[in-house]
Parts: sequence; C-alpha cells; structure tokens
Amino acid sequence: MVEAFASSLGLKVEFKVKDSIKEIIDGIEKGEGDMAAAGLTITDKRRQDFLFGPAYQDVTQQVVCRRDNVQPESVKELTGIRLKVIADSSYTERLKQLQRENPKLSWTETATQSTEELLYQVWKRDVDCTVADSNIVDLNRRYFPELIAPFNLSRSQSLGWMMSSQRGDLQQAVQDWFGPFSEDGRLAHLQEKYYGFFQVFDYVDTRRFIRRVDRRFPRYKHYFREAADKYDLPYLLLSAQAYQESHWRANARSPTGVRGMMMLTLDTAHAMGVNNRLNARQSIFGGARYLARLKRQFNGNVTDPDRTWLALAAYNVGRGHLRDAQKLAEEKDLNPHRWGDIKQVLPLLTEKRYYRRLKHGYARGTEPVRYVQHIREYQYILKHKLE
Repeated sequence: MVEAFASSLGLKVEFKVKDSIKEIIDGIEKGEGDMAAAGLTITDKRRQDFLFGPAYQDVTQQVVCRRDNVQPESVKELTGIRLKVIADSSYTERLKQLQRENPKLSWTETATQSTEELLYQVWKRDVDCTVADSNIVDLNRRYFPELIAPFNLSRSQSLGWMMSSQRGDLQQAVQDWFGPFSEDGRLAHLQEKYYGFFQVFDYVDTRRFIRRVDRRFPRYKHYFREAADKYDLPYLLLSAQAYQESHWRANARSPTGVRGMMMLTLDTAHAMGVNNRLNARQSIFGGARYLARLKRQFNGNVTDPDRTWLALAAYNVGRGHLRDAQKLAEEKDLNPHRWGDIKQVLPLLTEKRYYRRLKHGYARGTEPVRYVQHIREYQYILKHKLE
C-alpha cells in the first residue's frame, strides 16, 4: 500500500525498520520518517499527538492463551495470571483503562519482543497469556494451533498510517489517494491476497496437518519439488494442493472415480501421460502438468496470484464451470480476472435462476471456494512449519 501511494506521487519509498512500537513512534516524533506503517491502532490517546490516515483494516484486541493452560473468560479472571504484552502499545493503553475498574489487574511489558514472539512464549507456556490483534492471532494459530482467544479485550478498532501532527499536507495527500484506491477494489484485492483464506479456523484439521507434515510429507517432497521445477509452479503450493486432494496418500480413491495423490480422473490421467494413477510420482507430475496447463488457459489480463487461484478452482470444478462463473461476474460488474470477485459468484452456480442459462449448467460452486482457501491455508502453514 505504501508503495502504491508513493507511486501515485511519483516518489520512491525508503523503508526504515524499527524493533519496537516505541521506537516507531519516537522515530515519527523525531522526524526520522514521514509516516509509520506498522499495523498501528488508531486510538484517542494517539490522536492527541499524531495524525492518521484513513482506516485500512479493522481488528479486535484479543486475550490469547494456550488451550491446555489457563483459560480466563473475563477481565476479572485475568487477575493472578502471568500476562505479558508489548510496551507502549494499544494493548497497554486498553489494559490501563480496564485497570481503573479492576485495580488488581496487572501485567508485565516488553520493549524488545514482538507480538509474534509473545504468542510463541504463550505456546511454550513461558507466560500464561498475552494480548494481540485479531488478524495477528488468525495468522499465528495456523502454526500454533493450541493458541486460543477466550475473549476480546476491546471492540473493533481501526489500523492506519501515523504521521507527525505537523504533516497535515501528507495526511491530506493520503486521504486523496486512499479514496480511489479503496473504491476501485485495490484495497479489497490486497486484503484478499493476505487474509482471504483465514475465515474459519479448524483446530483438529490444522493439528492433523502439522503432524502429517512430519510423518508423510518427507516421503514425497522430492517429487513435489521436481514437478514444481519442471512445470514452473510454486513447490509448496503443489504440495498443499496434493494434501487437499488426498492427504498425501498415494493410494487414495474416491467413489466418483478420481484416484491417487492428485486425485486425477481417468481421462485427465491419460491426457497428462499418467499410466498408473496410484503411482505417487506419476500422479504428482500429472497433476502439476494439468495445473500448469490450466494456468496457461487464462489471458494476459489475469495475473498472479489470481491466475493460480483461478487455475486451482478450475482443477476442482472444471474449466467450463469457471468460465460460467467469469461470465456471471461480468454480468454483476465484478472483475472476472480476480479471485476475490470470482469466489463471490461461484456459489451461485448452485442456484437454478443462474445455472439454467449458463453453458455448463449446475455446479457445486461452494466446493472450489473451500478448495482454494484450504490450499492457501495449507501452503501458509507448510511454509512456516518448514522455516
């Protein structure tokens, strides 16, 4: 977003990385930077000393603990719990407000650790609980599934860019740019790119997947890497897709007739040169070849990552049904080349008033939406697990 804003002004961005929220705020006060873009919550207290750009995302402060440790359900129950939070943060500001009504409420603060590091400490049971924004919690629960958020510490709050109180000119420039950026869908496109697959958290499924990364994935990862290199696909994406298809079981079978690691139909297997669908290497290479072919079928108006998400949806529901969804998107003034728009219309393929006038007819349109979301989530978890 910052680069898009700078580009609109014909400027280049110089990024300065700070180690704590306090250093970021001090840096703005001292004029070390023009603007702070660091997931900063717009609070009444901060508005007294700084200017903010428009809100670009809403979050909720959440108390985060480990599911097999303490599980407070109210501010009162935080008393006596080892609670650790980021110093000079919106979390401490909120806790101080709550402390007026709950004098026994106490916590420790750190200026040297990030929210992610504190979540890891909670996961290791080094501290009982911490406080984090809901978007950060959603991300981290994917590879620390034992983390839970038993209750919210605040109502919805907005994130925005922070500027010196003397930079009204910059604030106005940001506001002038942000309106069109949001209205033409670019903000929604970015939110879809980074958060579009974090809608529902399934503890059991996530925990099972992490175990299988250790137990099953090593047997096949060299095949995924080879196939990804050959067909110019992301290695972890192909690995995640295979898990979604078969849970990394080479002998997987479905009542519908699809089989193998990549659950290929007989016709697709033959077209991709696969003689034995239950052979893990053949299936992985066949699935990779098919996905690469689907990606090539989109015109130049479709760019990644949307091209990849649309190709995955076509892998699941069929290219014909996806074309129908793209046509429907155009009718509804949505972008047929963006996954964020296509996933809105795919479920409509189950409704008679829509599918009866489309070329390829009825389709279970919610399935490709879940399919792509699961693959993106597995890819994200796999990346962090391997790191």
